[in-house]
Amino acid sequence: MALTNRPRTVRGYGTAAGTGTLAALILVGVCGSPWYVGWAEEHTDPNSAGGWYLRLLAWPAWRVDSADSAHGVLATDLRAILLLLFAAALLYLLPAGQVARVQGSASQFFSGWAAYTLAGAAATLLAALLTSDGSLLAAFETTGTGAGYGFFAGWIIGLASLGGRA
Repeated sequence: MALTNRPRTVRGYGTAAGTGTLAALILVGVCGSPWYVGWAEEHTDPNSAGGWYLRLLAWPAWRVDSADSAHGVLATDLRAILLLLFAAALLYLLPAGQVARVQGSASQFFSGWAAYTLAGAAATLLAALLTSDGSLLAAFETTGTGAGYGFFAGWIIGLASLGGRA
């Protein structure tokens, strides 16, 4: 077999779920970092639309060192960890039937967006139940914040999912 006739094992595009998961990892890793969170709090105006949005992107904040050693890293970063886990799972589960028919369709965009919105809400609900007093009312109240974050940041994940194969 000649070198030029090798079978192509790597295609031009990744999977829609894989690129969406990578985008979620980058979004949470960069915008949830302590450096970005500090920058957003100091250099943005919460009363402007742009400042509000930049602060919203910092919602799944994670910390390098935990100030409360009793709870450890898992308790302080549970929301960000759960967001990534739920996002990856939902990105793989939600669009499979729709995306398989038409590559690069709008269904990839909306499936990625919806998966991230649902992941934000579910991660917030579960993290609130596991880390707080376990109050169901408090968990329900904070879930709206996670769903709002997923809605306003999910279009980024939806765009990353475009063009991938099922």
